[in-house]
Amino acid sequence: MIGFADEAIIEVSSGKGGNGCISFRREKYVPNGGPSGGDGGDGGDIIFVVKRNLRTLAALRYHPIIKAKNGSDGQSWNKYGKNGEDKIIPVPPGTTLRDAETNELIYEFTTQAEDEQFVFLKGGSGGWGNVHFKSSTNQAPRFANKGNPGETRKLRVELSIMADVGLVGFPNAGKSSLLTAFTNARPKIAPYPFTTKIPNLGVLNADKERDIIIADIPGIIEGASDGAGLGIRFLKHISRTACLIFMIDASDQNYLSAYKTLCNELKSFSEQLYLKPRIVLCNKIDVEGAEKNADEIKQSISKEEPDTIVIPVSVLQNKGLGAARAAIIELVDRLEHSGKGAVTLSKKDSLEESDFMKERAEIDEDAEVQYPGSE
Repeated sequence: MIGFADEAIIEVSSGKGGNGCISFRREKYVPNGGPSGGDGGDGGDIIFVVKRNLRTLAALRYHPIIKAKNGSDGQSWNKYGKNGEDKIIPVPPGTTLRDAETNELIYEFTTQAEDEQFVFLKGGSGGWGNVHFKSSTNQAPRFANKGNPGETRKLRVELSIMADVGLVGFPNAGKSSLLTAFTNARPKIAPYPFTTKIPNLGVLNADKERDIIIADIPGIIEGASDGAGLGIRFLKHISRTACLIFMIDASDQNYLSAYKTLCNELKSFSEQLYLKPRIVLCNKIDVEGAEKNADEIKQSISKEEPDTIVIPVSVLQNKGLGAARAAIIELVDRLEHSGKGAVTLSKKDSLEESDFMKERAEIDEDAEVQYPGSE
């Protein structure tokens, strides 16, 4: 089984502790006051936290050097230095942290609980000011402690990805072009069947904090459920997605029967896959006569499936893509809020029994792995 995976190599550093202060009270009428140097602040920690709305490690790949703030030095008048700000690193559910050099497993986020935290590196403690070193034999200590240094580690952050949306259609219907238009994927595209030889993965940025993963599998042909073509080999990849996008070539002579043929192939493979919520995109309306064909497809589908959204588009001319994008985001959001999204997991699941982790572990080590953003 070909696996979808994401990986980032990052270097993280906790903050250094602030130095203790050497100071003495100097007030009117108190010319020889005692020590008054305050302690340095503690350095910031490196903390990983789960965010359910994240789907990839793109942010870590683009910003691989991460540092927490240093603690401030102590000051006179027994003023303590300010603690360094912790660095919070958001990661998707199912993320694994490994040592980049030894490959030692450090931590697995096995639940989908929002804000699950793991304090990886503690910041260095602040040094003591000279006020701590006053004694009966040394009333004016002229030394203080330096702050302790923070730690630096290099990590391999790994994530086996669950796609939110499965993209299905016949060869050359425009699926790969749609993926390119919507996401950062760059799949191989050419005008012949089975251009897509492995599932391609794209990241649709819904907003600044949320990604939607779209999986494009090789084109399905009639008879696929009986072993014809390539697409049926990869249907298992979209069996756990929240919903499907059907891509229909409205310029093809079989435009009216295409949708039913795709439905029949999916139903033959898996009733559960066939019943998933879907959006139908009628592509190539820029071709003469195709827009009229798209209207016929919409009317035909609406008679039997009034709840199915059908949108005419032209990926080539960027027509209808805004409406399609909005419909996809709205459908994924609605399914996720209703508990029918691509990932469901109870916090009580253990590492060994978690279906969530088992699903993400189903990657054949000898097979190709598709890394988002590396197409």
